[in-house]
This record gives sequence, C-alpha cells and structure tokens, in this order.
Amino acid sequence: MKFSAPPPSLGFRHPATLIATWFGAGLAPYAPGTWGSIAALPFAWAIAFCFGPLALLAAAILIFFIGIWAAGRYAQASDAKDPGQIVVDEVAGQWLALVAVPLDPFAYLAAFGLFRLCDIAKPWPASWADRKLGGGVGVMLDDMIAGGYALLVIHIILYAITMF
Repeated sequence: MKFSAPPPSLGFRHPATLIATWFGAGLAPYAPGTWGSIAALPFAWAIAFCFGPLALLAAAILIFFIGIWAAGRYAQASDAKDPGQIVVDEVAGQWLALVAVPLDPFAYLAAFGLFRLCDIAKPWPASWADRKLGGGVGVMLDDMIAGGYALLVIHIILYAITMF
C-alpha cells in the first residue's frame, strides 16, 4: 500500500498541503474522501464536546473558508481541477453534517454514512457546483452542499425518533 505524494512544489509540510490533505489523510491510496471524513470525526467530537454544536457549525464554516485557499493552492500545484488527495472539503462537509447530531457513536456513524452517501451521489445543486465551479470554491462547495443535505436528513430522522 503506497501513499500518494503531494506536489513537489508544495511538499508535505506546506500549510496548504497539511490542510488540503487533512494532515495526510487524503494521501491514502484508496478512498481518500472516506479517509478524510473518518479523520474529521474525532475533531468534530472534540469541538462539540468542549464547545457545543454551534461551535462545530462555526468550525465547519471556518474550515470551509480556509479550505478554499488550501484546496485552490493544492489543486493549482497539482495542475488538476479537484485532486483526490484534497479532503479538507470532506472535513468541512462532515462537520456540517454532524452539527445536529448528539455525542453518540451510533448517531455519528449514521451522520458519517449519510454524508458519504450525499457526497458520492451529489444531489443537485452539489452536482452543479462540482461540474461548473473551479478553484478552491469548486472543490469545497459541493461537499458543503452534501453536508447540508446530510444535516437536513439526520435532523429529520432524529426529530422523527423523538416523536415516537
């Protein structure tokens, strides 16, 4: 199992590489997006545990904007529109999907699965953002939309569970 290498012009220690690959999770040889989402989970748990769900929402928004810069820089150095090694978009989207989720391993697993499903299926307008937008915004926005869909679905499920 051989891990990918970042673009030579950036190197692994460059801040854009560290953020874009989420500290190397995106360099995994298989399913880097899934590994990026998995790597996002303990950070989300820690933020929500220490500071609450609104802080997790703020962190998702903050990493979205930081990710625009890092993903754009990494994509430019890779000479690709959306290199698979960029997983900061999965981190932002996964954190958004977890905002309404209680600190429960099963709820986190459900939100993880829903986010991955939405990220892979890319329901409109995520599919539009993925195809039409370029640069860091294009890399980041489709995953935030997928995270929003997952957040909505998990919120509805949790609401329905509490009704019965």
